[in-house]
Amino acid sequence: MNQTLRKHADQIVKEAIYAVQPDAAVQRALQNMQLTGRVLLVATGKAAWQMAKAASSCLGDRIEGGVVVTKYDHVMGPIANFSCFEAGHPVPDENSFKGTQAALDLVSGLTENDTVLFLLSGGGSALFEKPLVSGEELADITSQLLASGADIVEMNTIRKRLSGVKGGRFAQLCSPAKVEAVVLSDILGDPLDMIASGPACPDSTTCEDALRIQKKYGLKLSEKAMELLGKETPKELTNVHTQINGSVRELCAAAANVCRELGYEPIMLTDQLSCQAREAGSFLASVLKTHAADGKSLAFIAGGETVVKLTGHGLGGRNQEIALSAAAGIAGLKNAAVFSVGSDGTDGPTDAAGGYCDGDTAAQLKELGISIDAVLADNDAYHALQKTGGLIMTGPTGTNVNDVAVALLAE
Repeated sequence: MNQTLRKHADQIVKEAIYAVQPDAAVQRALQNMQLTGRVLLVATGKAAWQMAKAASSCLGDRIEGGVVVTKYDHVMGPIANFSCFEAGHPVPDENSFKGTQAALDLVSGLTENDTVLFLLSGGGSALFEKPLVSGEELADITSQLLASGADIVEMNTIRKRLSGVKGGRFAQLCSPAKVEAVVLSDILGDPLDMIASGPACPDSTTCEDALRIQKKYGLKLSEKAMELLGKETPKELTNVHTQINGSVRELCAAAANVCRELGYEPIMLTDQLSCQAREAGSFLASVLKTHAADGKSLAFIAGGETVVKLTGHGLGGRNQEIALSAAAGIAGLKNAAVFSVGSDGTDGPTDAAGGYCDGDTAAQLKELGISIDAVLADNDAYHALQKTGGLIMTGPTGTNVNDVAVALLAE
């Protein structure tokens, strides 16, 4: 392993994620916000605790009470007057339902003079849920979607119609109170109605969209679920004001700044990366091979969110697959590395944030008798990268603004 490139990768990851922590985003949003009457707080998503903590620090006793619903191991301590719940992700569980019901109880009986401060981040689709089908069926449908290769917009189009809080329905339940929403975006292009399935945003998708997606992926749904796909979601909400205060663009810009400080010339490829993870890794390797003889220190940056189509039963995530997929392409290049991380610190169902490979990785795996193609076919990037020291571990970061992949080329 190239220790210098690995050290640079770790520094880029650490500093870029630190730059997009939600504290400043919440503080900016609160500066110009008009909070009237009773103020209740509901925060959900992977960054929910961090956002709620920032709001509590800013507003103190002005917030009468709050409910936080976030992922397991993401609550970092108590917050005064708030009830904190940890729940399942990416598949909702009973704690998702329990936390969501506590939020609904909190906002019931409000008047038009009151305000619900709604802090939303990615992951809310699983964490914030009041299912209109059984919890078992909802978990099964979520698992089907995850395994199908459906993108996040397609997934949320289905999930909205099976939920009592998604697709603008939470804002309806808060009415007549005002909803002041502060959003960290984890979806390319920042479509408000898709971030965490849009609990406080009118839904732009239609029943026809949902039925088309069900047919496209051959989703097996009960008669009741199929009936729900045919029921339309709210198309207009008059009690909501929303601010987006964080996205993958900021994450990419932060990564570029760190690369520049380390002596690399940053080149932004895209902040709209959306393809199979293996294709992204292969592409980044190709970019490095093209520029390997340039005699410059370059950093190619791609932000977004790829997908993994499950073909095996191994352990891994999309960012680990990006790294491992690049390994064969840059084999033998002593000055090249590719790494990719999820800004929330979790990549798929693993404790890794992502993965790293360099020009030595393929040879290391070959010496161990490990075939990269076989590993990818079994979706087992985690164990392969673990053996080469290529896992990137950050722990929960407190934010969630998509992923960033960087291809480094040292002079």
